[in-house]
Amino acid sequence: MKVMLRKNGAGTLVVYVPKKDLEEEVVKQASGETGQILTLANGWELEFPDFPELQDLPKTVEAKRLSS
Repeated sequence: MKVMLRKNGAGTLVVYVPKKDLEEEVVKQASGETGQILTLANGWELEFPDFPELQDLPKTVEAKRLSS
């Protein structure tokens, strides 16, 4: 799924999922076997095979939902 990564005013990483009209802060970041894994405040885990550099944000990237 396509998601947008950006930083909010407080400097926290935020993920926006357009198809779900969902915007959540990232509460945990980890490295997985095939990419970066972000855990959102609502409990979702998203895996990013091509995670962008943080200075390149905001950016739309492909993500895979691992859990709900």
